[in-house]
Amino acid sequence: MAVEPTIACVVPCHNEEATVGTVVRDLRAALPEAVVYVYDNASTDRTVEIARQAGAIVRREHRKGKGNVVRRAFADVDADALLIVDGDDTYDVSRARDLVDLLFEGPYDQVVGARRVTDDGAYRTGHAVGNKLLTGAVRSLFGNDVTDMLSGYRVFSRRFVKSFPALAREFETETEMTIHALHLRLPTAEVVTDYRVRPAGGESKLRTYRDGWRILRVILDLARRERPSLVHTVIAGVLALVSLVLGIPVIAEFVETGTVPRVPTAILAAAIMTIAALVLLVGYILESLTHMRQEQRRLVHLAYPAPVRSPHYAVHGAGTGPVPVRRTADGP
Repeated sequence: MAVEPTIACVVPCHNEEATVGTVVRDLRAALPEAVVYVYDNASTDRTVEIARQAGAIVRREHRKGKGNVVRRAFADVDADALLIVDGDDTYDVSRARDLVDLLFEGPYDQVVGARRVTDDGAYRTGHAVGNKLLTGAVRSLFGNDVTDMLSGYRVFSRRFVKSFPALAREFETETEMTIHALHLRLPTAEVVTDYRVRPAGGESKLRTYRDGWRILRVILDLARRERPSLVHTVIAGVLALVSLVLGIPVIAEFVETGTVPRVPTAILAAAIMTIAALVLLVGYILESLTHMRQEQRRLVHLAYPAPVRSPHYAVHGAGTGPVPVRRTADGP
């Protein structure tokens, strides 16, 4: 007899008493067979109490930051499909069934709820511009076409969850998820979902400039770790250019006069060029190590089966009609 797949929902929360009850109830209505976990992240209000009353299993992560919650949840929760959504009731949780169904139908390792703003003020101008700039940076460094890199509404396969290192501490965790999928070329899809303004009583935890700078630093750090040959080639190229600017006049004087009157400049130019060569060499060595790490992550990913359902699986009332979907990798 076929065993039906397990589904879990994870809702990270920090002081979301105004909205967490609605999110949990909507998740239970959309996915009645799923287990809903609310991960309380050092809340000081009634988030825990309201989440329990709504029917969620509450767990606590005392280290503040969404990345810490994701790291803990991915380690603790074991399911064939794991949905994660913010507890601020800005995402259309009624579409959860569509995201989960698409994950199994693909099968995909990640389905992202790409945000479509439906309310004025739901998405601040600074956040919209920052999202486009950061998404463009990821496209340039890691390739592929990503439309909403910072969406907090996603469904993952078990093999994605168990191969994902989850090193981020705060809101940069979505960036890490996106780059993990792109770098391993994991099959991914996007479903357009509504994104609305926070209900009264909710307060955004995002800070446009602080969190934007933090995410940019994560992208640069991941580029250094995941694309070392590119980063080191750029650095070596800059150093070599400086060396040539300093050294060409010295060489020209030597050709013309047969002497080297500016010995310190000649030594400095030679030293900088030597450093550039060493930086380039280190980049290629690190690229080989990165390739080995990528192979290891890929093997961990392949140790788990693809998300599938038995042919007779059905849920009454499942789905909300046609699913607008955009394949971003390895589509059927």
